[in-house]
Amino acid sequence: MRNRYLDLLRFLAIIRVVVYHVTGWASLTLVFPAMAVMFALAGSLMAASLDRSGPAALLRRLRRLLPSLWVVAVVLVPAMLMTGLPLGPKVLLWLFPVADPPANHWGALALSPIWYLRDYLWFLLASPVALWLFRRAPVATLALPYALLLVIELGLLPAAPVPLREFGVYFGAWLLGFAHHDGLLRRLTNRVLLPTALALAGAGAAWIVTHPGPRGFDLNDIDLGNALWSAAFILVLLGRAPATAHWIERSPVFSRAVTVLNRRALTVYLWHMSFVVLLTPLVDVVGWSHEDPLGLAIRVVLVFALVGVVTLLVGWVEDVAARRRPELVPGGRRAARPARAVGATAAALPPRAVVRCPGDGDDRQEPAGPVRPVAARRGVPVPLNSAPVAADRGVPAVPVRPAPAGPRTPARPVRTLGVPAGPVGTVGRPASGPGGKRRERSTVGVAGRAVVPAPRVAELATVEINAG
Repeated sequence: MRNRYLDLLRFLAIIRVVVYHVTGWASLTLVFPAMAVMFALAGSLMAASLDRSGPAALLRRLRRLLPSLWVVAVVLVPAMLMTGLPLGPKVLLWLFPVADPPANHWGALALSPIWYLRDYLWFLLASPVALWLFRRAPVATLALPYALLLVIELGLLPAAPVPLREFGVYFGAWLLGFAHHDGLLRRLTNRVLLPTALALAGAGAAWIVTHPGPRGFDLNDIDLGNALWSAAFILVLLGRAPATAHWIERSPVFSRAVTVLNRRALTVYLWHMSFVVLLTPLVDVVGWSHEDPLGLAIRVVLVFALVGVVTLLVGWVEDVAARRRPELVPGGRRAARPARAVGATAAALPPRAVVRCPGDGDDRQEPAGPVRPVAARRGVPVPLNSAPVAADRGVPAVPVRPAPAGPRTPARPVRTLGVPAGPVGTVGRPASGPGGKRRERSTVGVAGRAVVPAPRVAELATVEINAG
């Protein structure tokens, strides 16, 4: 089960990115700093992946990130080579863009969003060490990118390389994602969180007003103001995130749109700017200037329509990269799989168990698998003859009954563990963050202890790339 609140944030970020690139409205960067929000979500999900898989998470993230980029390169790089791009070794950067890959005059604009993937790759590679440092000195580690950016902005570090500057601008948001995953933001009281957010927003606004860029108050041109303003935004968005966003499901159409845009976020991000460039000549032919609201609205609709077409054609690559069943339009209903027998208690177990990584808002359904101990509040067993184990709202829980008197031999050997009275985390601590409730099913085994099949933790299914 996915956390729909985080899905909603990605949905809004993608919409904001496309509309901004069509209209050029600088105010949109202030109203919703989508880039920093997306880096924060990516940082939270990366921390969850590292907790589950260790350094192997890097390879899995790369596997999901790069194939969609390669599809773009297969189409557009030959077109650029035929229109003036010289062939050289740097063209290989389109395979792994740790630096800006080469482009010709029109490709430089159409493929300008590639910078986000460049920064994402650097942050991804730095995450194992950064997470280790963050958990030993969270405040100092979190302050480091902002201090670095301040040094650069004050001219104390002239000619700073681009990756170093980008670490100053956006890596702080990535680290705030770490804090979200670990539940640190939710534990901040309003007396701490709100004044901190106001102070950051005030400092950011003061820098923005006194250091306007060539496009006015566009955050993309004001690095320090961007970092501070975005940090305040993220503190509120993630620090006071609602536990659930089930209201999204009340509208099937809107819910499906959120799902589709999340599953195709990378495709939309990589292709939309090409269509913005393609439609630019219409400004001269039809007279649709940026001051014409109707013309801008038509251009926005046309860009989304063209992106929809290319998404139908190549969006399934994201499914293949994520090892999902390819779909033209994601989010369709899928038949439930039958339950697999697990000893004598299989009939009492649900076909799928809900697993959740604490704090990061990553709710997924995973098939029930071999029993693995799940630690939460140690030393707090479920008392016999107590109330049922906590379940999702509206879903009746299975009561825990004392074991019958006398010896009992199960049909197959089963492993037992005490079930805590509250939510269970998968990494040795209580679940926190949005969507903390989960369904727990249990039967009673030997000596009156609850027998619970612990879930397997699989690869994160959430797509986190999407910004502009």
